[in-house]
Amino acid sequence: MEEAPLFCDIADGPPGGRALWLSTRDGVRLRIGHWPGGDKGTVLLFPGRTEFIEKYGVTAADFAARGYGTLVIDWRGQGLSARALRDAMTGHVMHFSEYQTDVAAMTGAAAALKLPRPWHLLAHSMSGSIGLRAVMRGLPVASCAFSAPMWGIAIKPALRPLAWSLGWSSRPLRLGHLYAPGTPRRSYVLEAPFTGNTLTRDADMYKRMGQQLRVHPELALGGPSLQWLFAALRECRALSVMPAPDLPCLTFIGSEEEIVSRASVDARMARWPGARLEVVKGGRHELLMDTAETRAHVTDLLAAHWEDAARL
Repeated sequence: MEEAPLFCDIADGPPGGRALWLSTRDGVRLRIGHWPGGDKGTVLLFPGRTEFIEKYGVTAADFAARGYGTLVIDWRGQGLSARALRDAMTGHVMHFSEYQTDVAAMTGAAAALKLPRPWHLLAHSMSGSIGLRAVMRGLPVASCAFSAPMWGIAIKPALRPLAWSLGWSSRPLRLGHLYAPGTPRRSYVLEAPFTGNTLTRDADMYKRMGQQLRVHPELALGGPSLQWLFAALRECRALSVMPAPDLPCLTFIGSEEEIVSRASVDARMARWPGARLEVVKGGRHELLMDTAETRAHVTDLLAAHWEDAARL
């Protein structure tokens, strides 16, 4: 592991943060970021599609105030980690199994750094699939939590067959690198006005997300590729028929969620013994980037969840 840049000017994280470069077993360079926070344990934070380490500095500060450190990753193709395509704004992987290779590198680094245990998983959006697959495969955590998990994508029923067919046909036609229809090349928070946005009710947080990318545009990411879309649809379908792991689980979903499939979240949680689903009234997709009241509510429930799991 070698030292990597951590943009503290936009992160607003707790003191002592650092970033490191990792190399996966398939030769991809990744960046991880760590903020210390106490000896209660460490949160392995799996961010969503388009996201980057610095976005979660404020979340790490919230966790540090409750005694937990935070380890965050730039997935391959995001943040400062290596990107696969010539058009670096395209979110792209060939298979979702590639993300499990990143998970292995991240947990190996956590062990090498001797980060305080127990470890707890917190996975947002796209990482709902990555994190669920990881805990099914034995990720060494005491508990798991999910924020707006992508266990299904919110696609209108009439368009779902089209999404499958476009994704399936893109690879043999060598068009998998193209953007999925209707997705922009520029980052959503730089394109969409605050009014009517699908992410947060908090104007200051929305402004912060955009300003981070204006200051450090190298962190930005646009829409997903057709191949990413096909890989995501396949992974969601595969996970939907697998049994829940024997692990304490807490899941958050906003009542105004528009990006991931609420029905898929309800279905998974109904089949997870002892798991808790917390519906945040009025919440949108980014509950950890929402109003101060929502952030405090979510963080307090997470801290209680981690303390309960540590006692098991």
